[in-house]
Amino acid sequence: MQQKLILLRHGESEWNLQNRFTGFKDVDLTENGEAEAKRAGQLLKDAGIKVDKVFSSTQKRANRTADIALTEAGQPDKFAAMVRHDDLRERDYGDLTGLNKDETRQKYGDEQVHIWRRSYDVPPPGGECLKDVVENRVRPYFEKEIQPCLDNGETVLMAAHGNSLRATLIIIGAETPDSINEAEMPTGVPLVFELEDGKITKRYFLGE
Repeated sequence: MQQKLILLRHGESEWNLQNRFTGFKDVDLTENGEAEAKRAGQLLKDAGIKVDKVFSSTQKRANRTADIALTEAGQPDKFAAMVRHDDLRERDYGDLTGLNKDETRQKYGDEQVHIWRRSYDVPPPGGECLKDVVENRVRPYFEKEIQPCLDNGETVLMAAHGNSLRATLIIIGAETPDSINEAEMPTGVPLVFELEDGKITKRYFLGE
């Protein structure tokens, strides 16, 4: 059975623009982020992709990206039926939340900040590492709520965050804990996976 999973990272947020660790902070999109979300919707429309089910976090930057994109794609009804859940939120950066990334490097050193940002299993103070996001939140939710939709042959859109989507890449077998650092999730660009009986047959960004 053919399945399609589309991963969409929210458009540029206010704290992306300010180069700050965002995590659980519920910030909004910038004007550029809104434009990115609109372009994502146009890309979905141009590709002829009809979404059956939409999942998102409970954070406004992801929700508004889904709203704008689906409206632009001519599928606003899918946003109205969108399922939101805390388990799909961005990674919790703990004590780093709100800090400017460059200033944080000056304070703690480049190497330590790189470890906190990119290590699979070393969390920042008071926060989550990517392994926590994978095993404690996204995997259980994905297997319970999203996988059954794919198993039914539905086209699923996940409008979420850099780290919850990177966690998803590991869960579906597109990346491993060793390779995940090389996987980029640009803001507002749909990443499409075509699957056949649960196996990835194609992987591509729309518009490339």
